[in-house]
Amino acid sequence: MKEKLLFYTRFERFWHWAQALLIILLLATGFVIHGSFSIMGYEYAVALHNQLAWILMGLTAFAVFWHFTTGEWKQYTPTMEKTAAMIHYYTVGIFKGSKHPVGKYPDRKLNPMQRITYFLLKVLLFPFQIITGLVYLYYNSLGEAVSLEKIALLHTAGAFVFMAFLIIHVYLATTGETVLAHFKAMVTGWEEVDVEEAKPAR
Repeated sequence: MKEKLLFYTRFERFWHWAQALLIILLLATGFVIHGSFSIMGYEYAVALHNQLAWILMGLTAFAVFWHFTTGEWKQYTPTMEKTAAMIHYYTVGIFKGSKHPVGKYPDRKLNPMQRITYFLLKVLLFPFQIITGLVYLYYNSLGEAVSLEKIALLHTAGAFVFMAFLIIHVYLATTGETVLAHFKAMVTGWEEVDVEEAKPAR
């Protein structure tokens, strides 16, 4: 039985789109600074990149606070249950039109692969990029304690990981019942799911 349920709160939707925009702009300005392409002046790109980074860190700090005060952090707890089934679905089943192996419900929005991916993104990649960015920004205050070239390479490597995640994320977002179904859900907050299959047994 299909039912329309509220999956994403206003803050979650704002956080998702604001974070996406900030990361895209950070990637663009970062690659200008790196010399990969030129869509603006170097000095302007540096200033804008730094401002965007502070905004993203502020948004991230508030999101962490929100997740812990609302209990939504539990959505990201990694689990190995049905992970093999999800790997098979993403690599084989999705191309054959197979049924999704894991149901979706408001208190269980993420499948096992998403939980692991987002957990690693939040506890490893975000801190890694923030730390390398801050070290690069305040390099002159650190003296010769670190290598500027190595920090720059590490920060750039993190940017490529973010870019890869963004591409895969957008692609997987098109694999709902319709190409725009998941995008629409992240705009309106509501999503139609099979309640009988999605609801966890208790």
